[in-house]
Amino acid sequence: MISHKKVIFSLALALSSALFAQDGGQTATGSDANINTLTEAEKTAGWQLIFNGKDFSGWHNFRREGVRAGWQVKDGTLACIDPHNAGDIVTSNKFGWFELQIDYNISEGGNSGIMYHVTDDGGAAWATGPEFQLEDNVKAADKIRCGWLYALYQPPVDPKTDKPLDATKPAGQWNHIRLVISPEKCVHEINGVTYFEYVLGSEDFKSRVAKSKFGKMPLFAKFDSGFLALQGDHGQVSFRNIKVRPLPAAK
Repeated sequence: MISHKKVIFSLALALSSALFAQDGGQTATGSDANINTLTEAEKTAGWQLIFNGKDFSGWHNFRREGVRAGWQVKDGTLACIDPHNAGDIVTSNKFGWFELQIDYNISEGGNSGIMYHVTDDGGAAWATGPEFQLEDNVKAADKIRCGWLYALYQPPVDPKTDKPLDATKPAGQWNHIRLVISPEKCVHEINGVTYFEYVLGSEDFKSRVAKSKFGKMPLFAKFDSGFLALQGDHGQVSFRNIKVRPLPAAK
């Protein structure tokens, strides 16, 4: 039997996706006056703005204080301008189950990522946190493409191209991500297009981890709460409109 709470939860996720589709992805294409802000409706719905567009409040480099010089707040964006002196940055707050919406603009050939449930227990952010891959799908060297859960899940083949589904816009343009991490299911979405779903800790998930390079990392995906991390050591990339909405814990 499907519980009343699960029905409400599923409807809320569907509504969030539909609203983005209806406004044409305004968070990624709207005027500068609207970036890095929350509407009254978003505030009421429990959204939190975790980048203010002005400074590094709420962010620091992984396992160290402050933010290295390779990261800058530039024109209302959180930008990795020098990946040789940036490193991964993480949120000050931890998040358990949540919905994340974020815009990114990646450089030609660029490679980055968004990791979640990251903790200080690992020697690197990716040692504990699964990664939503970001890259320029045309010229990046890494064959794990944008939107995939790194080394674990990828979207189905698009019959129009005979290649894995790709809804990204070219390097230099803004793209919008919606990432849902919940007890019932996790969802990867780019520019309003759903790539795939999975369940953390499921037999399928654990089997894929065991067969990947992460199978040798005892702390990988073992935490149900942690920091959000932005990768800053593979290429130039900018972020804006970084919003998180906490979701109910599993019963």
